[in-house]
Amino acid sequence: MRLDKFLKVSRLIKRRTLAKKICDAGRVLVNGRPGKAATDVAIGDEIVIQYGNKTVTVVVRRLAENPRRDEAASLYDMVRVEPRAGDVDEEFVDDEAETP
Repeated sequence: MRLDKFLKVSRLIKRRTLAKKICDAGRVLVNGRPGKAATDVAIGDEIVIQYGNKTVTVVVRRLAENPRRDEAASLYDMVRVEPRAGDVDEEFVDDEAETP
């Protein structure tokens, strides 16, 4: 599954266009390497997302094309959420994101 689609269907990022923009800006790492929007995601991959005001680390638990809203959080295990120090880049803030 594409990285931008996984971020959207897992509801880590609410809109796929924002997921693509964040990926292409180099703010997403997959297993320690920069992940572009078209990067393939597999079960067990560690994804680090640098939003405008926080850094979220998750591990992919399972893949699903169209999970229901209540199933979205079951696609990943949240490892950590860290606030980002310094300037907040408002362009990459996803206020609507649903992170548990």
